Amino acid sequence: MNLRALTRHSGRRPLKDQALEGRQFSTRALTAFLLILAAIFLLSLRYVYLQIVSFDEFTARSINNQVRIVPVAPNRGLIYDRRGRPVAENLPAHRLELVPEKVDDLQATIAALGRIVELPEDVIEKFEENRKRYNVFDSVPLKFNLSEEEVARFAVDRHRFTGVEVVSYLARYYPYGDLLTHVLGYVGRLDVDDLNRVDQGNYRGTTHIGKSGIERFYEDRLHGISGVEKIETNSQGRILTTLERGNPVHGDDLILSLDVQVQQAAWDALADRPGAVVAIDPNDGSVLAMVSKPAYDPNLFVHGISSKDYRDILNAPGRPLFNRTLLGGYEPGSTLKPFVGLAGLESGLITAESTVFSTGQYFLPGVSRPYRDWKKGGHGTVNILGALEQSVNTYFYQLAYDMGIDRMHDYLSLFGFGAPTDLDLLGEGSGVLPSRGWKRAYYAEPWYPGETIIAGIGQGFNVVTPIQLANALVVLANGGTRFEPRLLYAAKHAGNEQAEKVRAPVARQVPVVDPANWDLVRTGMWRVVHGPRGTARSIKPEAGYEIAGKSGTAQVAAQALDEDMDESTATHLRHHALFIAYAPYDSPSIVVAVVVEHGGGGSREAAPVARAVIDAWLSQGPDQ
Repeated sequence: MNLRALTRHSGRRPLKDQALEGRQFSTRALTAFLLILAAIFLLSLRYVYLQIVSFDEFTARSINNQVRIVPVAPNRGLIYDRRGRPVAENLPAHRLELVPEKVDDLQATIAALGRIVELPEDVIEKFEENRKRYNVFDSVPLKFNLSEEEVARFAVDRHRFTGVEVVSYLARYYPYGDLLTHVLGYVGRLDVDDLNRVDQGNYRGTTHIGKSGIERFYEDRLHGISGVEKIETNSQGRILTTLERGNPVHGDDLILSLDVQVQQAAWDALADRPGAVVAIDPNDGSVLAMVSKPAYDPNLFVHGISSKDYRDILNAPGRPLFNRTLLGGYEPGSTLKPFVGLAGLESGLITAESTVFSTGQYFLPGVSRPYRDWKKGGHGTVNILGALEQSVNTYFYQLAYDMGIDRMHDYLSLFGFGAPTDLDLLGEGSGVLPSRGWKRAYYAEPWYPGETIIAGIGQGFNVVTPIQLANALVVLANGGTRFEPRLLYAAKHAGNEQAEKVRAPVARQVPVVDPANWDLVRTGMWRVVHGPRGTARSIKPEAGYEIAGKSGTAQVAAQALDEDMDESTATHLRHHALFIAYAPYDSPSIVVAVVVEHGGGGSREAAPVARAVIDAWLSQGPDQ
């Protein structure tokens, strides 16, 4: 029997093998020591990596946990009229901002906020759209222009919304509403298209940008230069202190050449009729008034226009969004006659003594179809003065026929017809100044003599814009200088006390063959208002100053030879009424072009508007 069997049999435990246990303990202890040593070695390596190799990186990360670099948007420059009246201001407002990175459940947070402040669906959609162009750690605007009540309600529940803040800012405000809409334009919320046309670094922190008008054209000057702040925050993201600040540079304050009082006079004189008025100083090309009616309130767009308000504007009669002063294309009608008459005088085709006998009808050689005058029976024998005073079509039919369309085109182009004026606004139309080459290019058709005849009285293919018509009259009034008209009159840079005046560039000098010819045409325009048979003698001032003008009627719908427009004619079929004028006659300081859509006669409907504008300008003293 062996020892193990004997042990089991006897019931006694075996004796310990102490040597074996000692060896096992030593092995285990050595293993544990080596594992601990390896762990210490690995920890040491990690410590060296964190504290030495990656010291700069993790130091920056640590600082960023408590220090944020925040862009500071500059204050947008203000806009004034020429007499110092503010026409675009910045007023205090509040917006709700949200940092997506600090919000656990974005949709739930927005839903909860919607129970405190009003968040229409289009506001939320705009937020989601804008969020795509921000970093997750950026503060993204959710809603602009919070009411005081909404600010107070949020303040009560502020503790429930980590990463959400009410931020104060300066919002654009247009005190004159729709009076200046088509000049000033408006600012709106930044979108992706806007960012693609600006320096994105300079627009960090900026929420609004010029969308149209002066606000768009001079965006670079109005915006200014962004600054930055280095701020310290706590673990909840609340600001503790400002560590560093690079101040933003205020945008330029702009002074426009517009006179609000003259603008208001034009607006009021148009009443509820759609149309356009442009007034320019012929001495320097500065725009004094620029009205397109109807218009809309630009303040609706500043904080994001609602779908309902936008639909209301789109569906409103008269197309309020359409800027008639720049884009409205109208046949100039008889307002073109002074320029055609001057072309005839300067080219030697007519003189002061040249006459035409007007019977009320004009016939092209070999053509039986008559071209009628506006007065049945005609005006009898007239020269250039009488032709302008009474707006005799027959005289200008004959002159146009003798001149030919190409010669007429070449001379009228000197006054800027058929080309943009290069006014400091975007989107200006060019109008149409027809010629043989133009018709071949656009219609692939030859030019016909009958088209020359009606071109001589501003009908047919002729198309002008109100700004173009006014600027052409500037050239006639001042004796040959054509400007690129300007709305910007002066600008004040940040830190400067004095505004720097901006002069309108001279586009060209129109050659003058004989100053007596220019005087003759201007005398004819004087007789339009002051002559015994003048078509606009109803607006003759009783005293104080004299006006030179010319009425015009642009045909809208075709009519029979013996058909005349009257009160029974549907409004949309009535002719457009036009009038151009300058004053004072002996020393012009204002030219005006007026279009009243479907107004009928230019002398009856458009001339009184021009008179109101001139009165408003001349009744004021010099600029302050």
